[in-house]
Amino acid sequence: MKTLYSLLIVIGLFVSCKSSKTVINNSETDTAQKQDTIKISNDDLEYEVIIIESGFDFWMASRAKPRSYYSQSYLETKNSFYVSEWNNRVRSSRFSPNLYETTIDYSQGIDYGLEVNYLLYHYFVFFQEKYKQQLSSHIPRF
Repeated sequence: MKTLYSLLIVIGLFVSCKSSKTVINNSETDTAQKQDTIKISNDDLEYEVIIIESGFDFWMASRAKPRSYYSQSYLETKNSFYVSEWNNRVRSSRFSPNLYETTIDYSQGIDYGLEVNYLLYHYFVFFQEKYKQQLSSHIPRF
């Protein structure tokens, strides 16, 4: 599972890195990075999700439904489909390795908790919107 967190960090860093000719002072960079970093940790479960993605924090605040809107089983089902498709795209040469770098270690039999599933689900939704990707056309609608 720790691979999942590492993957999300690497994806966030890789996708958000772009060449630019604009000079930004360190305090602006620190502020922007703090605003685009979401961290959920649970010491009891020993799982941690850190997503560093430009615009994700704003998207979560403005577009995501509240945590109480979803059941954990709903999020687990969605995440299972998304992770499966994500991992297929990592292994396929048809998809950009810049978007799909590493597989995600997500097992249905493990209880990651509502927070981890909520954050992972919304990252997938955000990713699809931002990069015009459709991770799966056959995800069940509930």
